[in-house]
Amino acid sequence: MSDLVIIHGNDLTVEQVYSVAFHGEEVRIAESTLDELKKKRLFLEEMHNKDVIYGINTGFGILADKRISDDDLEKLQVNIVRSHAAGVGEPLKTELVRAIMLVRANSLCKGYSAVRPEVVQQLVNFLNKGIVPIVPEQGSVGASGDLAPLAHIALALIGDGEVFYNGRKEKALEAIQAEGLKPLTLKTKEGLSLLNGTAFMAGIGACSVYIAEKMFDKAILVAAMSVDALMGSTSPFDPRIQEARPHPGQKYVAKKLREYLEGSEIRRSHLHCDKVQDAYTLRTIPQVYGAFYDTLQYVKSVITREINSATDNPLIFDNGDVISGGNFHGEPIALVLDFLSIALTDMANMMERRVDRLVNPKLNNFPAFLTRGKEGLNSGYMIWQYTAAALASENKTLAHPASADTIPTSGFQEDHVSMGAWGARKLWKILKNWSNILAIETVLAYRALSFRKPKKSGKAIEGFFKELSNILEEHVEDRYFGKEFADARDFLLKSQGLKGF
Repeated sequence: MSDLVIIHGNDLTVEQVYSVAFHGEEVRIAESTLDELKKKRLFLEEMHNKDVIYGINTGFGILADKRISDDDLEKLQVNIVRSHAAGVGEPLKTELVRAIMLVRANSLCKGYSAVRPEVVQQLVNFLNKGIVPIVPEQGSVGASGDLAPLAHIALALIGDGEVFYNGRKEKALEAIQAEGLKPLTLKTKEGLSLLNGTAFMAGIGACSVYIAEKMFDKAILVAAMSVDALMGSTSPFDPRIQEARPHPGQKYVAKKLREYLEGSEIRRSHLHCDKVQDAYTLRTIPQVYGAFYDTLQYVKSVITREINSATDNPLIFDNGDVISGGNFHGEPIALVLDFLSIALTDMANMMERRVDRLVNPKLNNFPAFLTRGKEGLNSGYMIWQYTAAALASENKTLAHPASADTIPTSGFQEDHVSMGAWGARKLWKILKNWSNILAIETVLAYRALSFRKPKKSGKAIEGFFKELSNILEEHVEDRYFGKEFADARDFLLKSQGLKGF
């Protein structure tokens, strides 16, 4: 992680979004960007005195044909913020709100919205001072941008609404004054520009992609540990099989599996057994995890492009053209958020089936449910497969694509919407469930592998096993197991530089 994130609208990364959101990295606007924003703003102020321009001297949505008098232009911008702050539900996680604010600031840095530098600076000041607007999680349909949640952020910038500050809920104005700042006074078009964009879904999506990518290699390592504990074959990971169907992800995963299992004494001990083929959850990890990896890389490319895009309307160009379009529409990311949700859900399905193989006495030669002590008196890890099954099933319901739905808004003016905001929120839920299933497989694979001792697994797996042994208590008989699964999840996250979520 860097110590400073400089934004200018063009090369923000998902890593930087995560680092600002979860690690509190400082943000600064590039000096050249500040100069460019000043020029664009002067340009806009000259134009709106001559022409009718949507959102500057007109109403919004279906009210776009209503001309606004010059005396009411600034009031128009405050009114849109107050009226559009219509979110309901629980407050969105503060780290995700920070991600959203950074994405919105970066988008405004591109200059197509022609807002003053002060507008972007207020967003940056909030990030750097730890002032986080309270944003209800429900209310956006993903076009015309994420209006309701972004309005709650804008509301705090002007000193209205509430924020989280120093670990507690405060009035926005009080937090602003405590940091020696002033409420933002909105000028023409600035209220609309703060609201009109895809930052809600893009910010959550960026954090989700980053976490999933960082955790993915750990998931391969855990899968390799399960394979060895279950005495699976490494033949399906042969590079020649992958070259015969050369999907990049498949080749990548198979290579990782070979590396993790190299030199395994457990594998050598059953090298010439009578078993011809393993179950799919062992044999097809390269194909399933590889497909997930390819999906993740595609989604990352779309999200990265989106967080560096102008998603306002209208857009103002250097030659004086003011063009109303549809860059606020969330469909490009709504679709990929659903795609990643489906991929995570399917990967979790495979993980849950390996969890069952690790504890099911009909599918392995371990003590039933990996018990220690007397079977029957001790149930071992029987119920943790139930938990994995419950999470996997929940994901299957959540994976229904949000983007398949649309409900017209604004008096049929906005007659097709993306529903990408819900797609982002349920992706976050699926990712949390996926990480919990991964923690369950981690603990059970570790316990199963302990039954194979003194034979050793591959060098990487043995190193991982030792790290786990430092945080997991010795298993002697039944006890409350919840803490070790929570500890395993925290360990997996921290080992990848991630914070809890």
